[in-house]
Amino acid sequence: MFAKPKILLSWLALLLSFASLILSSWIILPAPNMFLLTLAVGAPEISPWLFLLNLLFLLLSLFYIRRRPIQRIVCIFSLIGLLICGWVLINIPPTQIQMAKAMKQGLGANYLEQIPPPVRAKMQTHPFDLINFFRGIPLGKTRYQKDILFASPGGVPLKMEVYQPSKIGKYPAVVVIYGGAWQYGNTHANSEFNQYIANHGYTVFAIDYRHAPQYQFPSQLDDVRTALNFIRKHAAEYEADSESMVLLGRSAGAHLAMLAAYQTDAPPIRAVVNYYGPVDLTEGYKTPPNPDPINSRAVLKAFLGGSVEELPNQYEIASPINYLTHPLPPTLLIYGSRDHLVEARFGRQMYERLHNSGNTAVFLEIPWAEHAFDAVFNGVSNQLALYYTERFLAWALFKH
Repeated sequence: MFAKPKILLSWLALLLSFASLILSSWIILPAPNMFLLTLAVGAPEISPWLFLLNLLFLLLSLFYIRRRPIQRIVCIFSLIGLLICGWVLINIPPTQIQMAKAMKQGLGANYLEQIPPPVRAKMQTHPFDLINFFRGIPLGKTRYQKDILFASPGGVPLKMEVYQPSKIGKYPAVVVIYGGAWQYGNTHANSEFNQYIANHGYTVFAIDYRHAPQYQFPSQLDDVRTALNFIRKHAAEYEADSESMVLLGRSAGAHLAMLAAYQTDAPPIRAVVNYYGPVDLTEGYKTPPNPDPINSRAVLKAFLGGSVEELPNQYEIASPINYLTHPLPPTLLIYGSRDHLVEARFGRQMYERLHNSGNTAVFLEIPWAEHAFDAVFNGVSNQLALYYTERFLAWALFKH
């Protein structure tokens, strides 16, 4: 009487265990196109969920499924999925140890002691918190303003969003620049991060810029510099300290953050935070990643107006790695080892150049992470990145 439902359940378990394995496999598989890149970005970040899912199907196969062929297949699928997800989970402790070591090497063994205790007390207490993974990272209460017009170059309205601590005061400024291959994106990207950082005692400005290919370099850099001048001019209005400012960007936004901060006539910038940003556009064009889901050369052509052979000077001027001829603000670089848009080797090279030229720099690498890993705010990689980012910000802006 109950045989038919059990057979159906067995086949359903087989189908779902296969789907779970496919999802888990994107933790290690490189994505050949932008559609599959979403899976490759997200899979490592939700690996604890995938681990539990694979474990569930393994237990089903061992204790409930009685049809031998199906049982074996479900068991095999689940075991492979568990091994893949487990690779991420068992690498969390050694990765955080390596990141802690890199922070001390870059900022000094006692860098945490330079941060005032009240500031330290508000930070995350663990690099990875499983409870925060499942429930979400608490964001706290903040004040929020949007659609603040700061410029209209060529009639294009450029706006910003501002996130402020709940209490009125004067706070260090964190200027956030979104990514999107210089072609798309908006100021509301990564809003959870902005709210979290504001709740920890910063005024956060999320700024806009014109997009390629309609507007090519240096339009984007000009817009960032205009935004910085606007923020400095109106700092008191937004309870920001114009002399305590950090630029933070992701991908193309990180590239613009470095360029803006590294100019010889840049306003006072205390530090730069670079999440997986391009640093050497010439080399990026000559040696694109493989696979190359975003078509890097097409993106660079759209941004700069041509190939590296046609516009070698533009590629050189647009590469932050070529600005190491004078003292630069301390720089935090965070990359994923499995990034197939901006490979981690570029971040490592930037760190070495900064370090060798006498500048303060920290390079953090996450073994399992793809590009835009922090899109999952409570994910495995972003928890690690956030833990050390808030310590870097506090060191740069609050240190004694």
